[in-house]
Amino acid sequence: MDETEHLFSISAAAQLAGMHPQTLRQYDRIGLVQPQRTAGRSRRYSLRDIVQLREVQRLSNAGVSLEGIRRMIDLENQVHRLQSRVAELEAALDDALIYRPGARTFAAGIAGEIVTLDQGRRRVQATGGELVVWRPVRQNGRKPPSEA
Repeated sequence: MDETEHLFSISAAAQLAGMHPQTLRQYDRIGLVQPQRTAGRSRRYSLRDIVQLREVQRLSNAGVSLEGIRRMIDLENQVHRLQSRVAELEAALDDALIYRPGARTFAAGIAGEIVTLDQGRRRVQATGGELVVWRPVRQNGRKPPSEA
């Protein structure tokens, strides 16, 4: 189930989080939790928001100031954005290295010999028989841009 699939009114979210609705409004104002809004501007809280509210309450009970909690949330969000960016850059680097002109493709003949082929060229078998060609594929199974 998606954490944003179910949306709760402020009173239901407050009850689930063990807080007063006014506390949720305050947390929204200072940016600790930012619920979705309806067309009429009513707050709608997701399960993820409720989990975050419980974490805010836990940290607050442990003596962390609201500003400290907000800073922690901002840093966690920044880490998630950076992790996504790193994944994008790694994928782009994989594509650049694996599918660049001159990338290596290997072939194995029936006798077991392995040779490196130029990408885009076929190996001509003088002896006939089977030929197996291996080319690296990304771990997530995505096709190379030329085959997509």
